Amino acid sequence: MTQATTSPVTTALQTADWRRRVFAIYAEVRRRGAQDPADAHAFWVAARDDLFANHPASPILPEDKPGFTGLTVTPYDPAWRFTAPVVPAEPGPDGAPRRLDVPTATDGVIPFELLGTVELSGLGTLDVWRLASYGGGLFVPIKDTLAGVPGGTYGGGRYLLDTIKGSWLGHTGEAGYDDGVGDLVLDLNFAYNPSCAYDPAWVCPLAQPGNTLDQEVPVGERTPATSAL
Repeated sequence: MTQATTSPVTTALQTADWRRRVFAIYAEVRRRGAQDPADAHAFWVAARDDLFANHPASPILPEDKPGFTGLTVTPYDPAWRFTAPVVPAEPGPDGAPRRLDVPTATDGVIPFELLGTVELSGLGTLDVWRLASYGGGLFVPIKDTLAGVPGGTYGGGRYLLDTIKGSWLGHTGEAGYDDGVGDLVLDLNFAYNPSCAYDPAWVCPLAQPGNTLDQEVPVGERTPATSAL
């Protein structure tokens, strides 16, 4: 992500600023999406193109930046926008939540707990994970049958929600903040590639079987031209 001569302090500050900007992008996406999801998507595409092209913490490799003209994203299709409640997961045999431990080169082992599932009408279900470490957060990756296909989607799958890093499309009870926060907004037009799709130095949590659909999801961000998958 950074040049070898970049100091750890500089890298940390650049990463913090990147995340601040991602949080701001998604806040505007939620604001616009409440009235016009297509407008929210157009904003999301343009804002991410600018961030990836110009920010020092961009996962686009330095050698790929001169030819970078924007992320490959399919035009918005409202048929792929869903809202769904989270159905709580059954505990494991020991009574504890099912865990997923993801080893990474940069952040050690990242622990996740299975929170529940959401059903997307006509497509199937996706597992909803909770980051079981400092900061918490929801994590919903997604992989479809276009994964790894030339011109399709990234072979390791994409992310739909990753709230610890700002990727949050909202829920239907957002205005009230009551006990029932409502259904999650799951708009597959906003599925995006993890950083490891652009820079192999990253080790990313990828979609597990419970986040793999047996159908094509032809919307959202597609395979980057520089990806090997």
